[in-house]
Amino acid sequence: MAGFKALKGQGHTPTLFMAFLYFDMSFMVWTMLGPLSTEITEALALGGHMMTAGEKATLLSLPILSGAFLRILLGFGVDKLGAKLTALLSQSVVIAALLTAYFLGDSITYNVLLIVALGLGFAGASFAVALPQAGQWYPPKSQGIVLGIAGAGNIGVVIDFLFAPKIAELWGWSSVFGVGAAMAIIVFIAYAFIAKNAPESVYKARPKKLSDYGKLLKDKDTWWFNLFYAVSFGGFVGFAGYMKVYLMSTYQVDMSAIGLDVLDEGNVKVVAGYFGALCIFAGAVLRPVGGAIADKMGGVKSLYFFFGTVAALAMVNALVPLPFWLAIVILFLIMANLGMANGAVFQLVPQRFGKDIGIMTGIIGAAGGLGGTALIKTLGWSKGAFDGYATGFMIFAAVVLVAIAGISLVKTRWRTTWGMKAGGMI
Repeated sequence: MAGFKALKGQGHTPTLFMAFLYFDMSFMVWTMLGPLSTEITEALALGGHMMTAGEKATLLSLPILSGAFLRILLGFGVDKLGAKLTALLSQSVVIAALLTAYFLGDSITYNVLLIVALGLGFAGASFAVALPQAGQWYPPKSQGIVLGIAGAGNIGVVIDFLFAPKIAELWGWSSVFGVGAAMAIIVFIAYAFIAKNAPESVYKARPKKLSDYGKLLKDKDTWWFNLFYAVSFGGFVGFAGYMKVYLMSTYQVDMSAIGLDVLDEGNVKVVAGYFGALCIFAGAVLRPVGGAIADKMGGVKSLYFFFGTVAALAMVNALVPLPFWLAIVILFLIMANLGMANGAVFQLVPQRFGKDIGIMTGIIGAAGGLGGTALIKTLGWSKGAFDGYATGFMIFAAVVLVAIAGISLVKTRWRTTWGMKAGGMI
């Protein structure tokens, strides 16, 4: 509560609220294809297109991939056009993509869906707009709580899994895109009237150049942080996007028994959405907890613990035949530790790149999106090649172990160089 009280009399509360709402809406839209994957697969099958495991993975990963690169583009937009105009232009593309899927409905083709998926990537890139929009209004001492409030919008993916399958069951899968478009239009109008760019008296923009990005990309620490965030955030968003596909293909019989009517396929999809939401919720809400743990014990030690737990649980999931309830517990703990690892990574980044945190947020955020894309494609390949996900989970565990090895390689250098002046636990 002390953090919230410290904001009283500072900044612009309506803009902070709209930044949160815009990011929440955007994150919900960005991951919308995941909880609707089964319904979309069935709709395309009725139209004569049977999606392969690889095609399904490509469709689900495309918003994550485009969102990764668009974060950098929208970052330039914030510098050149201001956060508000950049947000409105980006949201216009998202609304157009949603309306396309809604109006085409069951007649939509796979190729058009790929274009829709690309458009949804603009929603994923909102991270690069919402956080600066809010943060520019507030002094450095309040950035933690301000960015925490704006960044809490990642809870939007949980809303997807809770409500999208039920809406699809009641009114058809395309209606979810219609509801999403209506909500996005409401947020667009509210944002246009309420949100404001910070005046020059509060924040003076210093537009970034391509050379600024190039300079940071030459720093080897940039690539270490890219690896760590590609594992933590990439793991979180990758599993979130693929969660329903995994549960439906692995535990459909178990979820049927939980449904009200074993013969009702719709109930199975809704149950999958609820359990998916439970696991994703853990990663979404525990990110600040991971940051707080890192503040107390150091980012390096906390990443050892979080990554080590994820690697062990991923191997258990790959090698041990698990009953449904235990698989959910394992997935819940994997997502929880990935979410906390996200917070731990960004406990370290500002200490190393404090003067360039804006650029680094874009670069590292893009790496996280690429990590999520790679995970979804790996799981899809594993299903297509081996008719199961064990190999995909083992590959992910191996990548996490590589990240742990990387932490071991850099920890001494970090603690004896920039860490000595950072002012926080390393």
